[in-house]
Amino acid sequence: MTVAAVVFDIGNVLIAWQPERFYDREIGPEARVRLFAAVDLHRMNDDVDRGAPYRATVEDWAARHPDWATEIRWWHDRWDELASPAIDRSIRGLRALRRRGVPVFALSNIGAEVFDHAARRGPVLAEFDRAYVSGRLGCAKPDAAIYRAVEADCGLPAHALLFTDDKAENIAAAAARGWGTHLFDGPEGWAARLVAEGLLTEDEAE
Repeated sequence: MTVAAVVFDIGNVLIAWQPERFYDREIGPEARVRLFAAVDLHRMNDDVDRGAPYRATVEDWAARHPDWATEIRWWHDRWDELASPAIDRSIRGLRALRRRGVPVFALSNIGAEVFDHAARRGPVLAEFDRAYVSGRLGCAKPDAAIYRAVEADCGLPAHALLFTDDKAENIAAAAARGWGTHLFDGPEGWAARLVAEGLLTEDEAE
């Protein structure tokens, strides 16, 4: 496979995305379990990922669950703490690819407003050659439509794309279309894959 562009997921690839860890720290594990049992915060987030307005959606869920309204609003008001820390080695790899002249794309389930905020917060999300954001496209991984949208926009054949994501179902959907794939389970394995593909040297991958 000759790779013409590398496609990065964002959450848990470039930036940690473990909301439960944030809530454990803020309200304790027992209260967090009760919160997540009472309020499907991941479903709320999926709505935003598919194009629902960010603040309005969070406020609507807070109004419907007044006992947890403060904690629900943190999903908007304290997003920077939920999406933390950065995964530095992955970011270094992305930047090394760019220095090599390899196009780098984002393909992420993330709200449009959330992505724009994150790109202002940290420069790395503004460094992609192309950013495919579910909230803008109105479809999300692992729906085939979002992979078709990437192919149609970038003009590259499926086999020329190398995609990394931390979710097996998203990787499987890309592989079914002929994309090169890497199931992300840590920056070390991803760095080794980039070296194996001849995209970076070992020094660059560090």
